[in-house]
Amino acid sequence: MGHCDSGIIPPARQYTVHSILEVEVLEYQKQNEKKLPPVGLSAAVIAISAFVIGFSVLKLKVDAHIPILIAAIISALCGMLFLGKKWDDLQEGMLNGISLALLPIVILMMVGVVVGVWIQSGTVPALIYYGLKILSPKVFLVAALLSCSVVSLATGSSWTTAGTIGVALMGIGSGLGIPAPITAGVIVSGAYFGDKMSPLSDTTNLAPAVAGGELFDHIRAMLWTTLPTYLIVIAVYTFMSMKFHGQTVDAQAVETIRTTLASQFNLNLMTLLPPVLVILLAAKKFPAIPGLILGTLAGVIVAVVYQGASAADLITAAHYGYESSTGVEAVDKLLTRGGLDHMMWTISLIICALSFGGIMERCGYLESLLNALSKIINNVTGLITTTIFSSLFGNLFLGDQFLGIVVPGRMFKPAFDRLNLAPRMLSRTLEDCGTLTSPLIPWTACGGYMSAMLGVNAFSYAPYAVLNWLNPIVAIALTFFGIGIFYKKD
Repeated sequence: MGHCDSGIIPPARQYTVHSILEVEVLEYQKQNEKKLPPVGLSAAVIAISAFVIGFSVLKLKVDAHIPILIAAIISALCGMLFLGKKWDDLQEGMLNGISLALLPIVILMMVGVVVGVWIQSGTVPALIYYGLKILSPKVFLVAALLSCSVVSLATGSSWTTAGTIGVALMGIGSGLGIPAPITAGVIVSGAYFGDKMSPLSDTTNLAPAVAGGELFDHIRAMLWTTLPTYLIVIAVYTFMSMKFHGQTVDAQAVETIRTTLASQFNLNLMTLLPPVLVILLAAKKFPAIPGLILGTLAGVIVAVVYQGASAADLITAAHYGYESSTGVEAVDKLLTRGGLDHMMWTISLIICALSFGGIMERCGYLESLLNALSKIINNVTGLITTTIFSSLFGNLFLGDQFLGIVVPGRMFKPAFDRLNLAPRMLSRTLEDCGTLTSPLIPWTACGGYMSAMLGVNAFSYAPYAVLNWLNPIVAIALTFFGIGIFYKKD
């Protein structure tokens, strides 16, 4: 969902590509009917909010929930004191912000259930078991990148990718001695490459809709920035793998993991049915919630038939997650996860972030700054660079990937028109940063989801999610050198 890109199966969220545009058009009209806040006030509120969140998370090492709520309170107070906003208006903004994530929240809950059931069914253990047999440290990073890229291209969803093969790859990487943040970063890079480039992705459809362009013109334009980045990423991961070339895998430890898995679960090809079913349904654009239900039911059937699981076992795994007690620490750490309860931390973070984003949006702080910037930019490089950073700030302060695309898109579209740039330039730029940086921020839905699925904090895996932070840099560099720039006459 790149929203992230949606849930495990994003196509069901595609209704929001149109509905969110309708909401944003109405909001844009409201903003035009009233005066935006002064630039100085907007800058001050954003700076204070950034300090509160950044200092708390980075310096105090606390979770982002309460700092985000403090920033929301500050933003709301400034809106009421200096802009004359009524609480009911701000509350409506909060509720509108939260409403953007209602389906992703339900999907997050369902994904927790799915993972717990899939471990109980032997699905995740089977993927780890066979993966440890096939892969080695020297090829693991590139193999993980390519496999995640293929799945996300086929499904259009980074969330599907992370929730299926991503979970298994984390286990395989651990068994091979690869640090978890590195494995998670590679998974995120591959998942978001396909998510960004697939015509099935909701953000890939949203960006050209915002810019007023065509879908496949947009995808072709993205190749100019994304393909070079992807090739560099492959080279980087190949280079990183060199440190593992000489690393002797503890064959006994790997064999202990595989033997333990085989002794605890009945591992066969049928245990792989649930993820195959989910991926096929996603590729066919099957609705998200029914798709997850079918994936869960497939896991339940496999668990009962092949693992002898009882109803109590399955309900417990679905609610609280699977708890492994094999006595082998490495295996227990890999398999103790999933469950509905496991997702509550992430869901509460998303609600806090979108409440904050709703207040910021309703007060117009970010729009005020973007509007001022759009009027003074008079060259292509400056416009592309500013749009990229605006998408990043949108993800940071609005808490939602869709808003990180829509808000800068609507504010900078006149500037792109003024410079006679083709719509695909705007849509490409929105995706180069808006889509790709969202999983690097812990309090966005994407960052929260990836952290929950992969078991690694977003700030920890971000340095290794090379595609996600390198693509915006490549986009700016290519623009500076006049490469891949399209005008309306082209």
